[in-house]
Amino acid sequence: MTKVLIADDQVLLRGGLRAMLEAEGDIEVVAEAGDGAEAVDEALRTHPDVILMDVRMPKLDGIEATRRLLAAGSRARVLVITTFDLDEYVFEALRAGAAGFLLKAAPPGTLVQAVRTVSAGESLLDPSVTRRLVEHFLARPQPDEDTQRRLDDLTEREREVLVLLARGMSNDEMGERLFLSPATVKSHVTRILGKLGVRSRVQAVVLAYETGLVRPGDPGP
Repeated sequence: MTKVLIADDQVLLRGGLRAMLEAEGDIEVVAEAGDGAEAVDEALRTHPDVILMDVRMPKLDGIEATRRLLAAGSRARVLVITTFDLDEYVFEALRAGAAGFLLKAAPPGTLVQAVRTVSAGESLLDPSVTRRLVEHFLARPQPDEDTQRRLDDLTEREREVLVLLARGMSNDEMGERLFLSPATVKSHVTRILGKLGVRSRVQAVVLAYETGLVRPGDPGP
């Protein structure tokens, strides 16, 4: 059973999301929160697997709430949900350690699948904004020497996996491409996250684009 916490300042929206998720037999909504501070408290109390986190909330926004949860050692996977498909809040939420980003206008089935995807340890970006998200990060200053050094520490195979990860491939898809088992791919991803010093697959993808390892339109390995 996947345990979910819904954090959004709109009561009606929370109710709709709860009804949608609890219609599934494998998802349980364990708590709701109307602001970021309450989201942190409820997450530490109920230990959800996934948090649906609105970006703009009173008292404490979703970005700072995500940072505080990670600092407190929460293992919950944060899935950012927002009406805005491109703004600095979303970028900063991903940098803070969010596992994915989804628009509130996404179809119901997409939301359910997104919860299952991030709960399984995968990352998720709404396909309608992925290209612009990448372009945003490419416009940022070049990374410092320490970041580049961490990237250089990757083995050739790990770099191949990171490139495919940045292309949006799942573990199964990367395994088929590289003739590896999904379990082996997962092990490579775990080592990549450790070497890069990042918590989520999304943060690893961001770093891959920031350092120029991957650029839009480049062929895969």
